[in-house]
Amino acid sequence: MKQQLPIDGATRLVGLMGWPISHSHSPAMHNAAFAALGLPWAYVPLPVPPGRAADAVRGLAALGFAGVNVTMPHKPAVMPHLHEVTAAARAVGAVNTIIVRNDGSLLGDTTDGYGFMADLAERGVEFTGPALVIGAGGAARSVTYALAEVGMAVAVCGLETDQARHLCQVTTDALSLPPGRLTAHIYPHALPELAPAARLIVNATSLGMCDGDAAPWDPSVPFRPDQVVYDLVYHRPTAFLARAAADGARTINGLGMLVHQGARSFELWTGQPAPVDVMRAATGS
Repeated sequence: MKQQLPIDGATRLVGLMGWPISHSHSPAMHNAAFAALGLPWAYVPLPVPPGRAADAVRGLAALGFAGVNVTMPHKPAVMPHLHEVTAAARAVGAVNTIIVRNDGSLLGDTTDGYGFMADLAERGVEFTGPALVIGAGGAARSVTYALAEVGMAVAVCGLETDQARHLCQVTTDALSLPPGRLTAHIYPHALPELAPAARLIVNATSLGMCDGDAAPWDPSVPFRPDQVVYDLVYHRPTAFLARAAADGARTINGLGMLVHQGARSFELWTGQPAPVDVMRAATGS
């Protein structure tokens, strides 16, 4: 593996804003990519406490950053402090990639949906049949938007019905979808009704990130061998995927999504194709 170039006055900086970020594979992934292409860039962790996102964003151009990734809890919080936001990011209400343009202005984008779909495509998952998305927060909005954009019907199952309805309405309006393509349901009561029809089931909640987290599932509802079950959590095994695998379903964790969303961010910053295989290897997968 090629060594990263020395950090000096010519180094271009990018990084990851979030809290906490100690578990993230992104610095290793991006720095391996820069080294592989011989680019004088460095990706650094930027632990930004809750409530300080505006201060951090305002300093990016002054500090010479080319851009940053944004993770929890700052994805929605950074939006009012950017000069421009893409249509997709506005629709999902979250930004995970900021590009600092040559004039110092800040463009916000989201690559999460792209990363999710690229991972599914790479694994040969067909975008047919209904999907069930568990959760109605920022990650669920990105996944739902991406699935709806390619024509899939999506049932969104959230803890709060109003939040799930809002997600469906905003996405329907943004993509000019026909009525009924996206439907909102209450978690976990709707799972027995929704699960049998779903070809793809996605956990877009944070359940599974910490020790002792319960699976975001009704244990009385079985999975099927013809279902694809995807958990956006990537840094540890989850009870959700273990249960799905025990029932014979095909299971996928979120590591491929991380790699592909990171590759897209890399390309937005550098203007060069990302070495996806290098980035994947850097995660240890």
